[in-house]
Amino acid sequence: MAGDLADGQLHLRLAEPEVRRRRALLCFHLSPVSGAIYDALLPEMGRDRLVVAPDTPGYGASDAPAAPPGIADYARTFGAMLDALDLTEVDCIGYHTGSKIALELALQRPQTVRHLVLISAPVYTDDELAAQRTAYEPIDPRADGQHLLEYWRELWRYRGPGQTAEMIMRCFPDHLRGGNRRHWGHRAAFGYDHRQRLPLATQPVLVINPADDLTAFTARAAPLIRHGELLDRPQWGHGFLDLHTADFAALLRRFLDDQQRDA
Repeated sequence: MAGDLADGQLHLRLAEPEVRRRRALLCFHLSPVSGAIYDALLPEMGRDRLVVAPDTPGYGASDAPAAPPGIADYARTFGAMLDALDLTEVDCIGYHTGSKIALELALQRPQTVRHLVLISAPVYTDDELAAQRTAYEPIDPRADGQHLLEYWRELWRYRGPGQTAEMIMRCFPDHLRGGNRRHWGHRAAFGYDHRQRLPLATQPVLVINPADDLTAFTARAAPLIRHGELLDRPQWGHGFLDLHTADFAALLRRFLDDQQRDA
């Protein structure tokens, strides 16, 4: 599904039951892929609620903004999406960059966003943030295709427990579609500091800390959570949304649906 907003067209993946019995669930992806990472989760959670997995502007099939955005810009775009969908109460999941978008949306619209599930919430020192801001550059295409092999090896290096080459291959095209804007999401993420923003969240927050490239940094988030907890999942990593869909859905239902009345 695609919908038009002020800055262009936003591509959405949707799952919806015949009767909605729970709050809608928004799922924000990591950079630089797309909402396709939630393909297995959508029908599982969509049995009793509307589930929406948008492609962040500039990624997947969503139009790119005219200039590099910040996390607050992404959040405002998704706030406009909520208005277009006439959604007045939602829960949010965010993965890496998506966790920062979800958090900022919750801060911008505290009456609308009721629960937050953050898959990784890295906390960096000033020096670490400065280094990260220079680490991501546009892809430099080469005639011999060597850039593709280097990128593949990077994804293989950070593969999750049980993640296969076939699984990585399915999402590999999305890693490349951003082209010379591929790094915009990362730059936005590294311009956003959980040290200042995470303690401001008044909603219940569940931080999932899987075994990936942000594990050590996410562990630092625990004392910043006002209402919630950090849950270590060392058996999960990149690809866990496909490999452990039912387990993750059960965890979500316990957290999101506690004391929530049927619609």
